Amino acid sequence: MVKMSVDPAKAKDLQICASSNGEKGDSWEETDELQEDRPGLAAAPKQPKPENAVTIAVSTRVLFRTEREQKVFERHGVEEYLRYQIQHENEPFAPGPAFPFVKALEAVNSRLRQLYPQSEELFDIVLVTYNHAHVGIRLINTINHHNLFIERFCMTGGSSPIGYLAAWHTDLYLSADAQKVREALAEGIAVATVFMPEKQTEVSESQLRVAFDGDAVLFSDESERIFKAHGLDKFFEHERQNEDTLLDHGPLKGFLEALGKLQKKFYAKGQRLDCPIRTYLVTARSAASSGLRALKTLRAWGLEIDEALFLAGAPKGPMLEKIRPHIYFDDQMFHVEGAAEMGTIAAHVPYGVAQKRQAGK
Repeated sequence: MVKMSVDPAKAKDLQICASSNGEKGDSWEETDELQEDRPGLAAAPKQPKPENAVTIAVSTRVLFRTEREQKVFERHGVEEYLRYQIQHENEPFAPGPAFPFVKALEAVNSRLRQLYPQSEELFDIVLVTYNHAHVGIRLINTINHHNLFIERFCMTGGSSPIGYLAAWHTDLYLSADAQKVREALAEGIAVATVFMPEKQTEVSESQLRVAFDGDAVLFSDESERIFKAHGLDKFFEHERQNEDTLLDHGPLKGFLEALGKLQKKFYAKGQRLDCPIRTYLVTARSAASSGLRALKTLRAWGLEIDEALFLAGAPKGPMLEKIRPHIYFDDQMFHVEGAAEMGTIAAHVPYGVAQKRQAGK
């Protein structure tokens, strides 16, 4: 068992968690045939093949509340930790910060199965944990207690899970280990460290809402570098001069792309206005002076954002409080903290030039 360390630099009073993403092939079948296990009996939900699904990997500490167990491990070591888990294996863990997000994924899957009964283009949730297999009984009991549909487990017994994420064709990884998040990001996996606020805003149970920052999240940190090095005026000048030059992709572009593919399946059935997936761009850019480049880049990529909020440097927290996303991704801890203070589950993407400044503080 390896201690799951957390980067405390900007954590303040928040509890930490994480996320990851990757690219994936495009096998998007659309058939309306009804699958059956045996004559006369409707089949149970079919587990999609990883290469066809949108794979979301979540750590135990993101999905469930495991603070008590973590303290046992830190104070008494792995053997006592394992004994404790076995002794309490019939006691389910309480929901953690990513729990509403996972439930929303399952709600989307339910709608997709109604429209496309045999399609494997679904969210596929993988539980990734450092735990030894002995803890698996408690995890399975917890998943059954909360009526979650999670069939894929990756229990590494203390080893790093990074190598498995590519094998799972992971589109997003949520974890509590900030160091492993950085390692996953270095391997090209879409990932973020999730923070849980002390208070938590209620979110929709029927519509998945995901909010993204722009620079160093959906886009590269090219423009952010100009701003950090030369100030706001040079940033605006650079964006005007490069208005028709596409921004390079950032670490979570692939995840937005995967969400968009699932959204189009609803659009194809005339459900654009009743789509159970909604995406948001929440950026400190200002619309007139630097927003055009961001929107033109998304259009050129063939990606749609349902709502775009250009805040021109205003705080993001109050807007996120109105949106009530299941998760919000940002590369700067200042914005992550502001979102969490308003009750939003916020995730830090440790990518780009802003990380050097934060590390130096």
